[in-house]
Amino acid sequence: MILLATLTVAPPIAAQPQPTLPQSDLVIQTAKGPQRFRVELADNDQSRARGMMFRTSMAPDAGMLFDFRQEQMASFWMRNTLLPLDMLFIKADGTILNIHQRAIPRDETGINSVGPVRAVLEVNGGTTARLGIKAGDKVEHAIFGNTPRK
Repeated sequence: MILLATLTVAPPIAAQPQPTLPQSDLVIQTAKGPQRFRVELADNDQSRARGMMFRTSMAPDAGMLFDFRQEQMASFWMRNTLLPLDMLFIKADGTILNIHQRAIPRDETGINSVGPVRAVLEVNGGTTARLGIKAGDKVEHAIFGNTPRK
């Protein structure tokens, strides 16, 4: 009975404040030159599961970097995600393996890497096309063993 009462008074996940995640700089080296982002690092099960859910805005130069700590196949969906997103699937050496552009908000269709990846970077939908980011471009961030160049 106490459990039931607790469940009925607990705020829904959407009503809970967004957790504060560590932030760091990330650079993508493209044919158009370096593209700089300030990213939140989702590097544990809880932060990776919540991801960008329930957020209503994101700065143009912001993103969320999901670190799996080792290469694996990755599959994402847009459940409870309110913003269209581009998803960049990144190998352990920082090479972008594949990109899914403009993922549809709230769509629960799986969005998959085409091979094993170390990380996934989510940015605002349309960002990769606008900045000329392509598969094969290199990502600079501490998790890939390289520090972003200034």
